[in-house]
Amino acid sequence: MSKTVKSKVKTNLQLAVIHPHTAAVDIGSMLLTIAYTDCGGQQQLLETDSFTESLDQLVQQLKKADVTHVAMEATGVYWMALYELMEEQGLKVTLINPKHFKNVDAQKTDVKDAQWLHQLHAHGLLRASHIAPELYRELRSYVHERNVLQKQKSDTLNRIQKLLTKMNIKVQHLISDIEGVSGMRLLRGMVSGISDAEQLLSRIDVGRLKASREDLLKSLKGVYKEQYIVILKNSLKAFDFFKQQMKEYELLIEDVLQKMLPADDQNNKPRIAAKTSYRRKNQYSINLKEYLRHITGVDLTKVDGLDEISVLEIISVTGIDMSKWKSAEHFASWLNLSPRPKITGGKLIGYTRRFTHNNATQALRMAAQTMWKNKGALGKLYRRLAAQKGSAKAVKALARKLAVIIYHMIKNKKEFDPTQIVNDTNKQKAKRIEWLEKEAARYGLTLQKVA
Repeated sequence: MSKTVKSKVKTNLQLAVIHPHTAAVDIGSMLLTIAYTDCGGQQQLLETDSFTESLDQLVQQLKKADVTHVAMEATGVYWMALYELMEEQGLKVTLINPKHFKNVDAQKTDVKDAQWLHQLHAHGLLRASHIAPELYRELRSYVHERNVLQKQKSDTLNRIQKLLTKMNIKVQHLISDIEGVSGMRLLRGMVSGISDAEQLLSRIDVGRLKASREDLLKSLKGVYKEQYIVILKNSLKAFDFFKQQMKEYELLIEDVLQKMLPADDQNNKPRIAAKTSYRRKNQYSINLKEYLRHITGVDLTKVDGLDEISVLEIISVTGIDMSKWKSAEHFASWLNLSPRPKITGGKLIGYTRRFTHNNATQALRMAAQTMWKNKGALGKLYRRLAAQKGSAKAVKALARKLAVIIYHMIKNKKEFDPTQIVNDTNKQKAKRIEWLEKEAARYGLTLQKVA
């Protein structure tokens, strides 16, 4: 029997060039290596230092070579200056996470890195990192600096409490918050030279405190050495300085938020009233909640676990343009809140652990950690997951749930609907009951509902 032999035609498969006018930059602290394609289609290679004048010349040289797309590796903070210069000149910059690509084999050099990035970017094989618009980057810088000052203020307060312990003063254990009005009046009285317990106690309203007058008098008797008073005085100066600096950054944050407010058809922006309610420790002195409500179009603080500070942290990183992510699942994955299964041979062999320093992710996880005492639907969901899988997985699952809720609220401009969470919980409950009924039927048993 004859066999039919099919002729095979060999074809050369080549990757298509997606971006013909590209460049790639390998960034260092003082030296930059650039690979790019010039106007004649020839690949060029150059090195330059990282001074501002040199960066300006580099950008102009790339524009003369008709470069439109530039790829650079996110190395520390070295990329920021060049990124902003290229952004101002209209170049489309792709910032790359080093974990998303591998270098070529053999010896690693800056030249090979730049050439390899250039080749990958020309074929469209690099994935861009999310970079918020300039206004949000400015907001993020101010929020970050205020957080740093808040931590320094807290550290200073801890040193003050340690100093009081050295002086054998126990009033910090009787007053719930030494940073409050009563605590600060006592500390400033000590700095002014008062060491008598009766005189110190006369500076505050004892009736507002839970501790008795006798206990307060005993707690204020201590060792008032000159060295301790000098250190306390300087520590209070530092405390006041950090607090004032936080206030100044809040005003800068308010200026940025005012620029973000949407305007109506007559180009008029809404007026935000000053904050009149009582301000708790470390809370903003501006009406942050109203600013965020107008900017996002919804009130995200209605979601259990989210307050105005956590919402500000999140949008300062993500922005409010949710179209950058295809779906809520992509958004959660970008936040490193989705599982990453490892599948080989069609079998699940485990999950890849990923770590992130994303401030938005940290804010969502902090919000999820407060769910253990929440009485709403999200609190019930957290406690159920914590009982089944442990608190660590419950925190990540709730943080992902919050990310999905925020994504849909901002994208669709829809207010938070807690009944939807209840419906999802009921669906999970129904699936669980259905599974139990099937398991009981396998053993010839039936389940009956107990009233």
